[in-house]
Amino acid sequence: MKVGEAKKNGAEWAINFAKSSEWVLGAYFSGSTIQMCDDEELPVGSDVDIMVLTSLQDPPMKLGKFLYRGTLLDVTYLSESQFSSSERVLSSYHLAGSFRFDTIIYDSSNVLKNLQHDISKKFAQKKWVLTRCEDARKRVETGLASIHNNVPLHEQVMSFLFPSGVTTHILLVAALRNPTIRLRFAKAKEVLENYHLEGFYEELLTLLGYSHFTPKRVEYHLNHLEKTFDAAVNVSRTPCLFSTDISKDSRPIVMEGSRELIKKGLHREAVFWIAATFTRCHTILAADADLHSSFFPSFHELLNELGVASLPDIIKKSQQILDFLPDVWDAAEKIIHANPEIIDK
Repeated sequence: MKVGEAKKNGAEWAINFAKSSEWVLGAYFSGSTIQMCDDEELPVGSDVDIMVLTSLQDPPMKLGKFLYRGTLLDVTYLSESQFSSSERVLSSYHLAGSFRFDTIIYDSSNVLKNLQHDISKKFAQKKWVLTRCEDARKRVETGLASIHNNVPLHEQVMSFLFPSGVTTHILLVAALRNPTIRLRFAKAKEVLENYHLEGFYEELLTLLGYSHFTPKRVEYHLNHLEKTFDAAVNVSRTPCLFSTDISKDSRPIVMEGSRELIKKGLHREAVFWIAATFTRCHTILAADADLHSSFFPSFHELLNELGVASLPDIIKKSQQILDFLPDVWDAAEKIIHANPEIIDK
């Protein structure tokens, strides 16, 4: 499917939904598709991200992933309070990127249009780039400091994986690139190679435990994840933030998307999402079936290879990452300094 057709389907759904919901104020595209040409093929394992602006102070849990006219959409609800000023959005590394371009689908009161007009002019200013890099850095620090010792191991690993991976977002934000979720390491590799920082990328991969994986070993873990994933899909009942990520419709994102990375020689870059999906599957298996222990050995094998097979391991590696953050910041500053798109004011 072409990107243009996929976005057309997404826009149709969003407009219909907005017209039938009084609390919807607007909607816009987010994620990787906003910088793709309409005539490009939608990549394997990709969806169309749509953000829905609501009048609710506490919006409901994200609608998540679902198929609409053959297009996999991923819908998130946001409160209008997050859009109170262009400065607030410019400071947010996960919101600002969508307003660099005109991504607006629906805008009942021109709130999004006015924001986009102002943000697009200021997005590349150095002070706002640094502010967003700092926002990402704080996400790493607060995330790694909030790993609880009274929750199951799979939840501890989940609490470690996502903030540790935000180290790549600091770099992507510095390069004015989309801080993507699943492909964060593949995109960070591309950025660091563009700025002749390949050696730093290897340091980061080694620190996080990904550098030693071979294609054969990643394929091995993916095959085991496939079995765990299908078991979790079959028993999933309890709603949670990532429920729709572990579903039949979302399966190609993990399986075909990861295999595509392996084929491209980006096997080490595939490990993050394989591990993250394992943790999500085990959260479902623990909540909705007595299958968590049955599938745990293959998950634990991966954790051992990552060096996070216990809480002491996770705490130790978290501290190592925190100690490494000044080096990440230094790399980000080098990118900002060399980035010709950044306006130095």
